[in-house]
Amino acid sequence: MSGPRKPAAFRIEPESDKTPPDAPRKPRAINAEIAIVTPAEIDVFEETDIVADEPPPATPSRRGSKLGAIFLGAAGILVSLAIGLWTDRLVRDLFQRADWLGWLAVGVAVIAAAALAIILLREMLALRRLASVEALRNKAADAMAHDDPKAARSVADELSALVAQQPETAAGRRALADLRDDIIDGADLVRLAETEILAPLDQRAKILILDAAKRVSLVTAVSPRALVDIAYVLFEAGRLIRRLSELYGGRPGTLGFFRLARSVLAHLAVTGSIAVGDSFVHQIVGHGLAARLSAKLGEGVVNGMMTARIGIAAMETVRPLPFAALKRPGMADFLSALTSFAARKAPKATEAKRRTDT
Repeated sequence: MSGPRKPAAFRIEPESDKTPPDAPRKPRAINAEIAIVTPAEIDVFEETDIVADEPPPATPSRRGSKLGAIFLGAAGILVSLAIGLWTDRLVRDLFQRADWLGWLAVGVAVIAAAALAIILLREMLALRRLASVEALRNKAADAMAHDDPKAARSVADELSALVAQQPETAAGRRALADLRDDIIDGADLVRLAETEILAPLDQRAKILILDAAKRVSLVTAVSPRALVDIAYVLFEAGRLIRRLSELYGGRPGTLGFFRLARSVLAHLAVTGSIAVGDSFVHQIVGHGLAARLSAKLGEGVVNGMMTARIGIAAMETVRPLPFAALKRPGMADFLSALTSFAARKAPKATEAKRRTDT
């Protein structure tokens, strides 16, 4: 048997019709007269409504200055002291008139103070629930981003406890409890929790949004004054925000409702969904609405779609988990149903409007 073979070098010649990859390219001129530019099949600048139905998720708005909170707190303390001094003076004057009047005033003041304390406690608990929903949403997004199984299990447990009073989630909570320890990836567990628990709530939320949009479109079509339209749209939007928050476990109080409404408006401002411009009107007309409805009913449909936009923003704001496994609802989910509803109600609405005018 011979010894080991000595290493040898081999030279590979490049093919004659190909240029070596490391060879410098010779400069050359391009004749502009014969250059042909082939346009793309789809011009993205002409497709103005590609993402109109599904606005991007809103980023949290930057917190403003704390001077407003300091002012409101100081003003509240001053008002409380003024009310206390007025109550003390009133009780003293009643004691000077008659003892039983003084004791009656003391009893009424105690009852009023106890009721105020209970109201403030309920408002604080409602604000705490809203803060817990927002914290749960941020925690779920962080668990999916880092694929943390421990954080995902905590998210699943908190979500189950948050919506435990909703009967639609009973089957999903049982399925999630059975599969909770079998899933290793944290992101998959959060998506499973969203699919099993939030899917039936999302369906109910879409029904609530569509019903509110239908009521707004019908009332707008028969109302004789624009002021009535604005008032009813605001009333229906506020009621829709509160119902969606209660559906997902928020249950806001009075202060919590104002905070939630501010968050929804901030969401609309960030996503640009509150603007109803010519493109949206053209989209409505493009679905054949102008051929079937009158101008007043068309205005009602536009107001109804505006209510649907507010509902979508509120749904994404009060939802305890971000949209990951399930599709975010868009305007196309409500447009066809609302236009068909307006077409069915067109004769009745026209007759009601005629009676109102006469």
